Amino acid sequence: MSSTNRSNARQTHVSDYYITPINKIVEFLNEFNKYEDIFRKDVKILDCCAGGDKKHLMSYPEALKQIGVNPHNIFTVDIREDSLADSKGDYLTLDCKNQFDVIITNPPFNISREIINKALDDVKDGGYVIMLLRLNYLGGKLRKDLWDKYMPSYIFVHNRRMSFTDDGKTDSIEYAHYVWKKGEHPKFSKLMVI
Repeated sequence: MSSTNRSNARQTHVSDYYITPINKIVEFLNEFNKYEDIFRKDVKILDCCAGGDKKHLMSYPEALKQIGVNPHNIFTVDIREDSLADSKGDYLTLDCKNQFDVIITNPPFNISREIINKALDDVKDGGYVIMLLRLNYLGGKLRKDLWDKYMPSYIFVHNRRMSFTDDGKTDSIEYAHYVWKKGEHPKFSKLMVI
C-alpha cells in the first residue's frame, strides 16, 4: 500500500493503532545493546502507547521480555480501552516525571511530537527515550526546532520495510528507532543501519 493510501487509511483506523513487529524490535534491541547497556535488572521501563488487544501481544513489552528484561520492570499505558496495557489513559495527561529509566514506544504519528517532548521531560536524568518513527521524520520545517534542541544520540535505521498489518504487506516508508539520552546534547546522531 502506498504511503498516501496508508495515511488515508489512518483516518479510519482505531486510535492510529498499527501492530509493531516484535521481531523488528528485538532486532533493534539486540543491536542497541552492543553500544549501551541499559536493560539491566533494576531498570524501570514505560511503554506509553503499548497497544495489544485480544489478537496481538503488546509489542515492546514482549520484545523486552525476549531479550531478558524482567516483566515486573515493564509498565504499560494505552488510551485504547481494548488494549492489554496495565493502565488505560492518555499518556499526555499522566504525571510520571522521573519514574522511569527508559520510555520506549511506537507513538501515533499525529501526536508523536507531543509524546517525544513529554517523554524527554518525564524520563530520569541519564535515561533513554526510544521512539519508532518514519525515517523521513528527520525532514520538515515543523520539526527543525526539535532537532536543534534534542538531537537523538542514535538513529537505528531498519534496512527492510516493516509490516504493521496482519497480512504482512508493507508500504513505501522506511522506519528507524530514534534514541535520545536525557542530558546528552549531541550536534549529530550516530547512524546505524540494521
